Amino acid sequence: MKAYVYGPDGARISDVAQPKPKGTQVLVKVRACGLNRADSGMRKGHAHGAAGGVGTVLGMEWAGEVAELGPDAKGVKVGDRIMGSGGAAFAEYTLADHGRLFRAPSNMNFEEAATLPVALATMHNAVVTVGGVQPGQTVLIQGASSGVGLVAMQIAKLKGAKMVIGSSTDPYRRGRLKDYGADLAVDSSDPTWVDEVLKATNGEGVDLIVDQVSGKVANQNLAATKVLGRIVNVGRLGGTHADFNFDLHAARRISYIGVTFRTRTIEEVRAIFEEVRKDIWGAVESRKLQLPIDKVYAFADIDKAFEHMEANKHLGKIVVTL
Repeated sequence: MKAYVYGPDGARISDVAQPKPKGTQVLVKVRACGLNRADSGMRKGHAHGAAGGVGTVLGMEWAGEVAELGPDAKGVKVGDRIMGSGGAAFAEYTLADHGRLFRAPSNMNFEEAATLPVALATMHNAVVTVGGVQPGQTVLIQGASSGVGLVAMQIAKLKGAKMVIGSSTDPYRRGRLKDYGADLAVDSSDPTWVDEVLKATNGEGVDLIVDQVSGKVANQNLAATKVLGRIVNVGRLGGTHADFNFDLHAARRISYIGVTFRTRTIEEVRAIFEEVRKDIWGAVESRKLQLPIDKVYAFADIDKAFEHMEANKHLGKIVVTL
């Protein structure tokens, strides 16, 4: 089968053996894939958790059809339309654990379905399960114009947040955030953004920050969070190391929590997917939660898709079809 593989000379479409499902695995006939920032790093040879390196089939988000079931796989049957996440997505066929997928709603095509699994699982966990958002609270999403950021704002609104603030350093994308749930859009590269947040929250700061940037905004986040507020760190787009004001952290008694899928067990991931199904799946099926597709590429043009991502001018998801 054809797959997008990282090799000694970089990533390229290659012929590899079709996988065979074992245990609780499902073999998926892939119809569309969503691109994610981690894919871009792995395409350059960087590791993502334990994954990466020469011989790795890239990709982590897909939509397609069940082609075959492992002996212990449950909940789906051959021919079902599904969407999910896991490694080796950029291929004609991929494997998925039966607990790490969703049924694709009948009112979504495969391109639309491929935009959602990573964002739904990541941000329901960050905003609701770990972040503990409650009706009437205020929420700031750092890096809000990314696919996961746009979904995070929508989830916060769905759960009753009275004010959602989104950040983006790009003027065009910042101007679009209100279309996806933001009551206020700020530029995190502008030193005055904290003042804007404090003004909007009557000087108190927000209840919850979901931070995809970290690094350079770490101390500003502390200043923008209210006493007994919460910061959930889900990324490092602003760098992995930075100065940190421990005194301000202690004075505001902020709960600072890190989350990632890279160190989670399959049992933990299954539980996250089940929480999405139980809590917000109705909003997915009704299209209340959805993502814009910036551009669709054929699999043969996957390098062009990554060039488009790395130009960093897109809003929403870039999708590749097979």
